[in-house]
Amino acid sequence: MAQVRLWEVACTFDKTTAIKNITFEISDRAFWVLVGPSGCGKSTVLRAIAGLEPISRGELYIGDRLVNSIPARQRDVAMVFQNYALYPHMTVADNLAFGLKMRRYKPQDIASKVQEVAHSLDIEHLLKRKPKQLSGGQQQRVALGRAIARQPQVFLLDEPLSNLDAQLRDGTRAELKRLHQQFGITTIYVTHDQTEAMTLADKIVVLSEGRIQQIGSPQEVYSHPANSMVAGFLGDPPMNILTATYEKERLTIGKNQFLQLNSAIQQGLSLHPGQKVDLGIRPEHLIIQPTSTQDDSDCLILEVDLIEPLGRETNIKAVIPDSNLRINLVVEGQCPSKKGDLLTVKFDLDRLFIFDINNGRVINDRPSRNVP
Repeated sequence: MAQVRLWEVACTFDKTTAIKNITFEISDRAFWVLVGPSGCGKSTVLRAIAGLEPISRGELYIGDRLVNSIPARQRDVAMVFQNYALYPHMTVADNLAFGLKMRRYKPQDIASKVQEVAHSLDIEHLLKRKPKQLSGGQQQRVALGRAIARQPQVFLLDEPLSNLDAQLRDGTRAELKRLHQQFGITTIYVTHDQTEAMTLADKIVVLSEGRIQQIGSPQEVYSHPANSMVAGFLGDPPMNILTATYEKERLTIGKNQFLQLNSAIQQGLSLHPGQKVDLGIRPEHLIIQPTSTQDDSDCLILEVDLIEPLGRETNIKAVIPDSNLRINLVVEGQCPSKKGDLLTVKFDLDRLFIFDINNGRVINDRPSRNVP
């Protein structure tokens, strides 16, 4: 096992820089997840670590070894791809054993390791089958097993669950976490699925446009996003981001509604009258009030646009009347409202974020964040 350290790593292809000055250090046996929208550079980071993409500048260490110029086969990393990449003419047992045979392990050691990994993944009954005889979930387990059997220093996973249906994805995700706890291999996992990121990671690296936006534990990144990009990406439904105008210790939203800022929010703010900001609040931090009029300075009137019942909870999509601003709410259980109803919604001001409209940075005081 080994730590992985990147120092100002960049990758440029045909004068286009895919990742820019990426710096982080993953400790031995940790499980880190790289997450972000399509095209953000997360797979490029993973492939650079694997040695499948050249580094244009910066330094990459696996353990104590600088590996910039070391070919992929000598880096002692194992990679699992989205499309499984199993050898179709080989049995499951032969696929699991392939990497060990290439490293000239003794036959008895190969057989022992194949049985151990197959038992851990509950695929012992599949050892004589070929990939075409397996389901997607079974093929992915074999691909994981082939990588685990080698006992590499670093385990790299590039969206390995994206081809599975929802139920299989949930089960395999739990299996991945259990396997990491069992084998303790330093793991770097790439996904665009925020549920995978939140449930698997010791730490999350959020990327956008080739740059790191924030690094932190799942709860830290969710509760204290560094900017509006992170805030809007993590969460389902995502955080509401509303354009507002600062006027005399309050924020005007839409044409004629406002939120009065409490003293805790105002402390440390440096805004001038008429300044536009982006206001952020998560759907679960909005509370429907029993009245249909705005009696409090921390409430807004919303018009219901769409109801999405999910059984345990209900998603409500609403609009601020006379504006194009849309807001998502999440309420427990069923909701009696219907399209066109007016709701009085109370904002939890302690969970309110104010973002700079130009650069997206949080500008109201919050606990410290790990921001590059």
